[in-house]
Amino acid sequence: MAEKGPSNHPKDEDDVVEMKKALATGSGSSHTVAASTVAPVVCYCMASILMTVVNKYVVSGTGFNMNFLLLCMQSSVCVACVYTVKKLRIISFRDFDTKDAKTWFPISALLVGVIYTGSKSLQYLSIPVYTIFKNLTIILIAYGEVIWFGGRVTGLTLVSFILMVISSIIAAWADISDALAVGDPAVAEAMNGLSAVSGVVSKMNVGYFWMFMNCVTSAAYVLTMRKRIKLTGFSDWDTMFYNNLLSIPVLAVASIIAEDWGYENLNRNFPPDTRNFLLFAIAFSGAAAVGISYTTAWCIRATSSTTYSMVGALNKLPVAASGMIFFGDPVTFGSVTAVAVGFFAGLVYAVAKNNQKKAEAAGQPGIIPLANRTS
Repeated sequence: MAEKGPSNHPKDEDDVVEMKKALATGSGSSHTVAASTVAPVVCYCMASILMTVVNKYVVSGTGFNMNFLLLCMQSSVCVACVYTVKKLRIISFRDFDTKDAKTWFPISALLVGVIYTGSKSLQYLSIPVYTIFKNLTIILIAYGEVIWFGGRVTGLTLVSFILMVISSIIAAWADISDALAVGDPAVAEAMNGLSAVSGVVSKMNVGYFWMFMNCVTSAAYVLTMRKRIKLTGFSDWDTMFYNNLLSIPVLAVASIIAEDWGYENLNRNFPPDTRNFLLFAIAFSGAAAVGISYTTAWCIRATSSTTYSMVGALNKLPVAASGMIFFGDPVTFGSVTAVAVGFFAGLVYAVAKNNQKKAEAAGQPGIIPLANRTS
């Protein structure tokens, strides 16, 4: 059985844990401090970029429509990787417990909604647009905390929110303008100009609908998890293990019920000539999810939560650029401006959160009273 609390840890095991932590963070030598902080930051950025690019590649296949099956396979790989790493004694988390599973199941169901709507929005939208609109989730979470947890929003945070909205508007305008431009493949393929415009706009509306649903479900997932995690006392690895394990049956049932498992459709989604590479990409993306979780914890441990938030803001730029490099997403004045404004909004938000923490710690005023005082 996995360890449930500090009372089950012998002293020598604690010493081993501390030794491993010291080796991982490089805290034993001042000469390795710089290297120990650069490595986790670079690894985190690479893992998140690879995850986004691989997922975009998988769902961009012609006529791909088996998103539930894709996500089920990714979750299965993720669970297998986490369990294997645990067996190698590299990480530690709780063994499966029915009571914990019942408590955590609503969170896993929400996660299914998050990853499904995310994959659908990636299927219809470019990576830069997806990355920029993902910022709107931060706004929903912030005001959800205001309503349900008595959170606060500072003036600088509000400025970052405004910049996020502006960047999203610019991104949508640039996306629509480019799609309707003369010479666009979606327009050129159709003989009737009006029907082409209607088809392009319809496809984009579907993408923005899924993006909106992804923002809403992501905010609901984070806010609900904040309450549930107090009931279970889960660590990061516990959360990853239960999230993916409990989502597998939900995704499998959804795939069997809602998706076409006929021979022709399976061949369309997994063409024989690219099938092996596609399956490898799916397995790789499932393993990359483990990498993101580990590098996130590593980055926070080796630097600070403030540095991590800044890295998250800075990382949006290479993620957006990856879409332009690997998938030929249009590089226009509008798209570059949207990415730049979204990038700046992320920096402002990271600085605002850091300042807010300092102000609250020092008991200083200067915070806009947006909290729900009646709660």
